[in-house]
Formats: sequence, structure tokens, C-alpha cells
Amino acid sequence: MGNHRGARTSYAARLGSVFSSNQTSQESAVPAAPDYPSAPDLVAPKRALLSVSDKTGLVEAAKVLHEAGVELVSTGGTKAAIAAAGLPVKDVSDLTGFPEMMDGRVKTLHPIVHGGLLGVRDAPEHAKAMADHGIGGIDILYVNLYPFEATVAKGGSYEECVENIDIGGPAMIRSAAKNHGYVAVCTDPSDLAEVLEALKAGGTTLVLRKTLAARAYARTAAYDAAISGWFAAQLGQDFPARKSIAGELRQTMRYGENPHQKAAFYAFPNPRPGVATATQLQGKELSYNNINDTDAAFELIAEFDPAQGPAVAIIKHANPCGVAVGKTQREAYERALACDPTSAFGGIVAVNSRLTREAAEAMVEIFTEVVIAPEADDDAVAVFAAKKNLRLLVTGGLPDALSTGDTFKSVAGGFLVQSRDDARITASDLKIVTQRQPTDEEVRDMLFAFTVGKHVKSNAIVYARAGQTLGVGAGQMNRKDSARIAALRAADFGLDLKGCACASEAFFPFADGLIQAAEAGATAIIQPGGSMRDPEVIEAADKLGLTMAFTGVRVFRH
Repeated sequence: MGNHRGARTSYAARLGSVFSSNQTSQESAVPAAPDYPSAPDLVAPKRALLSVSDKTGLVEAAKVLHEAGVELVSTGGTKAAIAAAGLPVKDVSDLTGFPEMMDGRVKTLHPIVHGGLLGVRDAPEHAKAMADHGIGGIDILYVNLYPFEATVAKGGSYEECVENIDIGGPAMIRSAAKNHGYVAVCTDPSDLAEVLEALKAGGTTLVLRKTLAARAYARTAAYDAAISGWFAAQLGQDFPARKSIAGELRQTMRYGENPHQKAAFYAFPNPRPGVATATQLQGKELSYNNINDTDAAFELIAEFDPAQGPAVAIIKHANPCGVAVGKTQREAYERALACDPTSAFGGIVAVNSRLTREAAEAMVEIFTEVVIAPEADDDAVAVFAAKKNLRLLVTGGLPDALSTGDTFKSVAGGFLVQSRDDARITASDLKIVTQRQPTDEEVRDMLFAFTVGKHVKSNAIVYARAGQTLGVGAGQMNRKDSARIAALRAADFGLDLKGCACASEAFFPFADGLIQAAEAGATAIIQPGGSMRDPEVIEAADKLGLTMAFTGVRVFRH
């Protein structure tokens, strides 16, 4: 074990999030410890092995251990920091009789260390072996793993990443965790804080040691998942024979999608900007449905470059009920709201730029569950302060809509994995298949509508004009119904569809959906194409005097 170990800080510390203030860990309700043959309920530690990179609080912790009569053993820089504080500390090499070698790859991989961690104190044969070979028990292990994930995240070279694959650390952690009947294993500063608190009562309990062991195995499992995922990427294996995913608990919830379901929110290491990186400035605790809908809203709004102007999306039940751009953020919000003010009640609002006071004043005029933004002006935050139940999230940035990555969906007995839908259609991608060519304005309207349609549940139809959705038809079993429902919604709110663009996220299997859109007032149609009946659909478009573009890309969202 080398001495450049990376600390696994808590997510709240690493991401600057206040979710931790809402977190209610299931560990708070730890059941009684199971039977563990001969293991004592209370262990008064006599020796601790510490080896960390993040030395925050290290000296203070070492002082507490020393004052409790615990012998300190350490390595490299950790030992130096403890010794510099005037505390007695032994080097691991003093125990093993072997120096650190092979650039730190071999240091703690030794029977003296692992015997001290694995020895069952009350087993006669173990006790004899420890006595015969001069192996002293290690009762507390505090180890951070090499910063592999951080090295990958910062774009480290292949060699750097390999060198940051920890061997001795996981080996010691697993040994200590297996022998939790006697050893308290810590992989995080918060773990050590619990152990130090337990010392005030005389020692570590079996319940605590079991809890720490469970956390430790989860940590090494996540670490190995990161390494295996990185190796698969290096080999160009999108779907290796075994796929491991890992996340850290961010929040447990009162219930899931429905009150009878349990739920929790986990975040991946180094997440894209979004709900997982957000700081909640005010409001009630986020629910399962809040997080699901807020993610949908923010992923949609990330499609719109803030350099091109303010954009606002309003989401309800993971579907957009209004999306618009404007000269100001307030104008964009008001145009988005006009599309479907009924559905917007109790919805989620996402903006692609710093939240302004003027926009906030408009948003609080109706009940809104969540507002999410990259940043927020102080006076915008002050406007929301009067609405104590409204959740305001700031993420620190927009996710890159073109970034790669995987998405997951559970099914009975397993899960589906696919790459993110990073498709983005530009004017140069369009194939005009009708006799009438589109105007520049129609091209802009078609692209806007298709971008929104990518985030509407299938079957999806979106009517739009001048950077504003006019009607959205979502989740119907046939495309004609989606076209009809979208038109009805526009009529309900007095929005004229004459001369608008209509986007379909998948091809029209028959001409009926296109005819429905034309009857509603659409003059420009954008769709992927690819149906066996494309010629019939094109012929219908020509008869109606429409212009129609094929994208060649389908953007289903189930």
C-alpha cells in the first residue's frame, strides 16, 4: 500500500450539495446484530492502522485514539503527519520487517498485517498462530483507496489510471470487514468519527462493526465497478460480459412513485450537471416523482444553448407541457406557460440560464413544484423565499446534451442498458422530400419542434412556431390521436396553429396523422421517415401543399 491514497469524501462534501440535510439513512434503524460465534459485543481497541491521503482531521483523530490507549500504526505521509504532532506512531515496516518496495505496490500485503486483521481472537488455533508468529491484532483500520475515480475523471493517462488501482487498500478493507466480529473498518472520515464516538462508551459494538463492514464492502464493490467500467471503455467494449454499476445514497424518501412503494436516490460518481449535482436552496424535500420530472425538464432545456438566448421548459409527469425561447427569461417563461397553463399548475420549470428576478416573479404567480436553473440571482432567490414549499435547485451548470453515457431501465430479472440519446438534428441533416421547399422560418420551426419532440413520451406530436410550442400530444397508442390531442390543446388555450410546424418523433406509418396535422393548420412537417408507406405520406403532403423534411433519425422516448 503506497502513501498516496485518495479519500472517499461524502457526496455532500464532494458535490457541495445540501441534499445531505434531507438524507435519512436506513442505517439509523440497524437491527440487532446476528449471532457471530464467540465475538464480543464490545471491543476496546488496542491497535489502529491508519493510512490516508486526505488528512483532514487526522491529527485530531489520532490524538483521541492515543488518549484512549490505542497504539497507532501508519504508513508514509500519514505516519509523518501523526509523528509531527508529537504522537507516538509505528511504521508498518516496523511490524512486518519489510520496507516499502516496488514503488509502493507492496507494503501491507504481508501476513503480519492481514493476520492482525483476520485473526479470530477467540479461536484457539488463530490465537496460537498469532502468538507463534508475533502477530498483534489490529482492532481499527482506517484506509482510503487510491483516487482511481478522480484520476479517470480528470483525464489521467492509461499509466496514471493503472497506477491508481489500489491493491493493498481493498485487500485490508475486505480482511477487516470479514473479521467485523473484532475489527472496526473505516473508509470515510464519517466512519472514523462514529468509532471515536463509540470509544467514549468503552469501545465498538458488534452492531457498529457490522454496519461499518457493510459500508466497506459497498465501497470496494463500487471501486471495482469503476475499474471494470474503465477497462471496458479502454477496450471499446460497450457491453462487456459483466456490467457493474454503483451509486452513493443521496436521499431516502418517504415513498416512491406511489405511497406503498419504497424509494431512494443514488448518484453516480462524477455525475453530469443536473439533479445529482444540485444544491437545494429552499423548499420541501424532493420526492421520487419530483426528481424524475426535474431530471426530464433539465435534460430538455440543456438542448438550448444559452448563448442563443433564454429558454424555458415546463414539465408535468415527465412530459413537456410548454417550451419556448424569448428575448428575456420572463418572456420565454410566459410563452412556455401559454402553451398549456392548466397542465403547468404543479409542474416543474427548467431554465437554461441564470434565473432572474423578473422571471421568478412570473413563476410564483401559479403553484410550481420545482424550479431548476444553472444559477440564480440573489433577488430571484428572495422572490421564492415567500413560497416556502417551492423547491429551488441550482446545478452549477448545464449538462452537455451531446455527451455520451449509458442509461438504465430495470426489467423483471435484469436491466436494459443503452447509450444516451445524443442525437441533434441541424438544417444540414434535413432531406426535403416534398415538391414545396421550406422557408428559412419553417426550417427553424421544424428543428425547434423536433428538438422538443425528442423529450416527449411516444407517440409524440409537437406543434410549434417562432420558438414556442403551441400544442403537445404525448404517449398515445397511435400517432393520429397524438396529432389530434395536440391540436385540441392548442385550441383550448386560443393558440392558432395556422402556418406552424409539426414534429413527429417517429415516422408516420399512414398518411392519416399527417392529414390530421394539416387540418389543424400545420404547413411544415418534420419526421424521421423510413416507413414502407413513405411514398403515400409524401404524396399526401404534396396534395396538401405541405413541405416535409426527413431527419433519418428516430427519437422514441418510452
